[in-house]
Amino acid sequence: MSQPRVERAATCMLCEAACGLSVDLEGGRAVSVRGDRDDPFSRGHVCPKAAAIDDVASDPDRVRTPLRRVPGTEDRWEPVTWSEALEEAGTRLAAVQARHGRGALGLYLGNPTVHSYTAMLGASLLSRAIGSRARFSATSVDQLPQMLASLEMLGHSLLLPIPDVDRTSFLLVIGANPRASNGSLMTAPGIGARLDALAARGGKLVVVDPRRTETAARADLHLAVRPGGDAHLLLGVLHVIFAEGLAAPGRLAGFTDGLDRLAAIAARFTPERVAARAGIDAQAIRTLARDFARAPRAVCYARVGACTQEHGGLVAWLVLALNVVTGNLDRPGGAMFTTPAADLVGLLAKSGDRGGFARYRSRVRGLPEFGGELPSAALAEELDTPGKGQVRALVTFAGNPVLSTPNGGRLDRALAGLDFMVSIDLYRNETTRHANLILPTTFGFEREHFDLAFNALAVRDVAKLAPALVPPPPGVRHDFDVLVGLAQALRRHGGGRPGAATTLTLAGARALGPRRALDAMLRLGPRRTSLAALARAPHGVDYGPLEARLPGRLFTEDRRIRLVPALFEGDLARLEATLEGPRAQESLELIGRRLLRSNNSWMHNALRLVKGRAACTLLVHPDDAAQRGLATGDVALVRSRVGEVRVAVELSDDVARGVVCLPHGYGHDRPAVALSVARAHAGASLNDLSDELRVDALSGNAAFSGTPVFVAKA
Repeated sequence: MSQPRVERAATCMLCEAACGLSVDLEGGRAVSVRGDRDDPFSRGHVCPKAAAIDDVASDPDRVRTPLRRVPGTEDRWEPVTWSEALEEAGTRLAAVQARHGRGALGLYLGNPTVHSYTAMLGASLLSRAIGSRARFSATSVDQLPQMLASLEMLGHSLLLPIPDVDRTSFLLVIGANPRASNGSLMTAPGIGARLDALAARGGKLVVVDPRRTETAARADLHLAVRPGGDAHLLLGVLHVIFAEGLAAPGRLAGFTDGLDRLAAIAARFTPERVAARAGIDAQAIRTLARDFARAPRAVCYARVGACTQEHGGLVAWLVLALNVVTGNLDRPGGAMFTTPAADLVGLLAKSGDRGGFARYRSRVRGLPEFGGELPSAALAEELDTPGKGQVRALVTFAGNPVLSTPNGGRLDRALAGLDFMVSIDLYRNETTRHANLILPTTFGFEREHFDLAFNALAVRDVAKLAPALVPPPPGVRHDFDVLVGLAQALRRHGGGRPGAATTLTLAGARALGPRRALDAMLRLGPRRTSLAALARAPHGVDYGPLEARLPGRLFTEDRRIRLVPALFEGDLARLEATLEGPRAQESLELIGRRLLRSNNSWMHNALRLVKGRAACTLLVHPDDAAQRGLATGDVALVRSRVGEVRVAVELSDDVARGVVCLPHGYGHDRPAVALSVARAHAGASLNDLSDELRVDALSGNAAFSGTPVFVAKA
């Protein structure tokens, strides 16, 4: 007798939008997924990825039991018990640390970590237990410059201002494509409808990007900036605002230091001086400055393209400064701050952790630490460069750095030379194929979900608890249990941070459990709620629009905004030097792109998301293609300093002349990868071309955008 079909509310955990879902369950499986019209935040919106959640959960290629790679082989694996796996991991990792020091064991945390509150808590415990400075994460191939700007200007690396898109009258978007990404550091489900509403109320949308993206195509104005020219553009805009008396910080002036200093800096960067490097003519810069400053409610929002370039730190600083100078920080319609039910920012601040920068540096290249992590652009060299402090063993969690960090080819080779590697993951992918052990975790509807990170980045103050809906496969454990279990195994065998305190902390955390920790955060948080209260509102709770929080929410010592931190001012000389440098004529500049049906590298094994027309193509402007004898459908050879790929060409005037564009996350053709669907749609890896030596020298963030490449017909 078949079991009846039941409907339950859930939350999509695949990207930052956190859309509410309505899930039909039958026989312990999710048989239908659609948008939840009763969710007060997402209001029924859903994107194609949500339907693939069960595709991943039921994927025949998914790892469902701990696997050990047969010694001496590349692609032979055998199942082992959890006790065997953890004992071997603890023994081997501890032995590496005993022989070479604590710093010889590294940790890499992938992007999905922040999509699971239990993983966030467990990963923090594992990191502290390992006790090594060799910590890396997706932060430094993404948003690190924005976090650094918040740390230096506002006093806390996680105090990130959010665009109040629902009330603004002028949205300036730099290096972001929210219609494809569904928002990033801006949790805004149904962002397309929100942008349509902006237009309907007479507002204006301006997009600054080297490509006419899906968002730019429907904007009032698209400015095709040269890759790496965003800081030049912003300085030109600030020059006009100060020179023409348009600066109006309003009440912010009462607790902001450095307005006069910023005006003096901007005076050096006239629109005429920066126009050529920005790729935007001086008059357009002047018009943009005037329109933004005169708008009744405006906000400047920048994301991945703005961060992952050689001046990402300056861009992040100038974006925040522009919002301050025009009075658009902390006011409706501008850049605002959330009041999340579980206030991770406030909790960390009370414990004395507001973030840190350059407290130590990487061994090989001297790149700065940020938030207790080294830049991921340094990962390969820390693994393959001999000497004291060399990383000889690695733990990865929910990450595929071979496809997501610069010069994946070098990292691929470096991983093969490790003494021991443990990967906590769903798949045997381009990175985890090098592991000695793969430890599987639950996924999707198999675990409870609460957006600890993304409620703090939402365009409205909301909270929602989504219970686990289906049982996990036998042999699979929850991420918190795996992370803490690995930490305890390491300590049992004498590895990790010494002292009984670490052992007691792990035991106490495991006994307490992540649910009780989250419940305490909710009870002590600004909404004074609880897990039980949220469970009574299965579609979520809407606390309303964002409210003014400054100066009370500032974490600087004097609760004042530091508009011109010395760190950023000191980096201006590097930027000014680019105003005089010639542009290479033979090479093109490579940028990446986000696809709506893709999520980094790990959703390509869901057939419904990759079937149809090939998505991994190189966009080339027709003029550049003509010079190289290329036509749509041709295969191009693309070469950079670090490697080369072959990829199908697609002619498009959506990219500016001199720019080519390749989506990220592809390149599934490496040996011993157990991703049958993804291998059939392998594509080419952007990060076989990106250069680990190209970083933002200020922050250490990877500079993917603008990589010089030579393109020819293959």
